[in-house]
Amino acid sequence: MGAIKKEYFPHYTYEDYIHWKGDWELIDGIPFAMAPAPMRKHQGLASEIIRYLGNQLEECLECEVLGEVDYKINEDTILRPDVVLTCGETGEAYLTKAPQIIVEIISKSSARRDEKYKFDLYESEKAPYYIIVYPDDLKAKVFKLKGSNYDKQGDFFKEVCHFDNLVCDIELDFEKVFRRFR
Repeated sequence: MGAIKKEYFPHYTYEDYIHWKGDWELIDGIPFAMAPAPMRKHQGLASEIIRYLGNQLEECLECEVLGEVDYKINEDTILRPDVVLTCGETGEAYLTKAPQIIVEIISKSSARRDEKYKFDLYESEKAPYYIIVYPDDLKAKVFKLKGSNYDKQGDFFKEVCHFDNLVCDIELDFEKVFRRFR
């Protein structure tokens, strides 16, 4: 059986997307329903990351940490990362440029999309850092953009990840992020 061909499916754009009920992402014009509300652990991890990063931004008024905000890459690709650090963004309804840090927290239903499709999209959009968090393992894979490709910085369990060349001086201490879930 061959691969599914895109021409067999309707092609949707942002104009369609904004009228849909429920939570969706749109990748190359193909809609993906998001899972029902994330599990408590998923939400708890996202909250810890947002809190930890946000606490470091008191003196950096150019940047902000957001959870579950639309990131419109183009008219037919709109994603909703779990957590982003964005700097100098002026859009009101959605993000218009690649965030400095993007965090996706894996669930069984989103793993392939987060590890493959979104990985490729964030890399092509030149987001400086992409972090994939595995809640069951309390592990984070951190990728840094080098040239036009992501380079894996490592698997983080209890380590501190320092982010280079961002507008604000920021780090993420995974010992503290994962502490309440151990």
